[in-house]
Amino acid sequence: MPKRTESRNQGLDLLRVVACYMVLQVHAGEFYYIAQGGTVAAGDGPAAVGWLNSLLRSSVPLFVMLSGFFLLPVRGGLRDFFSRRLVRVGVPFVVWCVLYALYFWLRGQSDFGGALLAVCRIPVNFGVEVGHLWFVYMLLGLYLFAPVVSPWLETASRRAMEAYLCLWGATLLVPYAHLLFPQLLGECYWNDTPMLYYFSGFLGYMVLAVYLRRYFPHPGVRQRRIGLSLAVAGYAVTAGVFRWRLESVGTVPELELSWGFGTLNVAMMAAGLFLLFRDVRLGTGRVARTVADLSELSYGVYLVHIMLLNLFFDWLDPLVGPVAVKVPLIACCTFVGSCAVVKLLSRLPGGRYVVG
Repeated sequence: MPKRTESRNQGLDLLRVVACYMVLQVHAGEFYYIAQGGTVAAGDGPAAVGWLNSLLRSSVPLFVMLSGFFLLPVRGGLRDFFSRRLVRVGVPFVVWCVLYALYFWLRGQSDFGGALLAVCRIPVNFGVEVGHLWFVYMLLGLYLFAPVVSPWLETASRRAMEAYLCLWGATLLVPYAHLLFPQLLGECYWNDTPMLYYFSGFLGYMVLAVYLRRYFPHPGVRQRRIGLSLAVAGYAVTAGVFRWRLESVGTVPELELSWGFGTLNVAMMAAGLFLLFRDVRLGTGRVARTVADLSELSYGVYLVHIMLLNLFFDWLDPLVGPVAVKVPLIACCTFVGSCAVVKLLSRLPGGRYVVG
């Protein structure tokens, strides 16, 4: 039976699909600007990736905003809320931690004992060196905090929410302030929780989404213009600073200053894209049904994609010339392949415990 599409927020379904692809292209680009030991790769690859992928750094914040938009404030009983998140997010995460441990063993990147040790380490830090799974720990942490912040969101006035968002916005400038002041607002070797620490982080994106839903409920031309302006300005800063840093730094953490999720320019891009996509309408035809289906598969695609990304990189990298072509091509193939794999897995008995 086809999915009902008229009751869904089609624009945010589409945004979830686009954000999922964005993550894949960001990871495809890593082959071309990250060298051994976390140094910046030589050649034209880093510059090409900077122009291609800077806008795409808003992908993770967009996922967080989508969670905040639909989940906050928490409704109903906590048992039901957490059980749903456990089945939808937690169980597939553990399954894929185990699968990645076996995957690296089969690829010869660890022995069987190392794979077993990786599985045992899952409660510590995803148990295996596959970096994209950091996101799930962060998301689970936000779910744990959601019932704590929900009572405030229920009663907070517009001015109170704006005050919080202004303080959060101030923390988004801290990465740049650190270029001048390595220790700021109480930071020192015995204190890593400075003055605005409790206003920082991904929770701000969730609150921002609730604020937009509550006080800008009817998107229109003006909001689309604001969204486009935010996205363009945020991209200009993100890509420009990346390109500027490329001339003077030698390590990836230094290079990625403007790519940080906790920077004002990335937040501008995320807010802008959110406003641009939120009122998109797709009708009730095949496109709408396909987007709704892909939206449901997005978490599974995120979990599986590194396996297919490595496969398509090994295959396509020697065949294609310019990095500007390689990165989106590898990402597109990975996206299509991952969607197909997750769709097949979802049809198996108990598939929801694997793909979410």
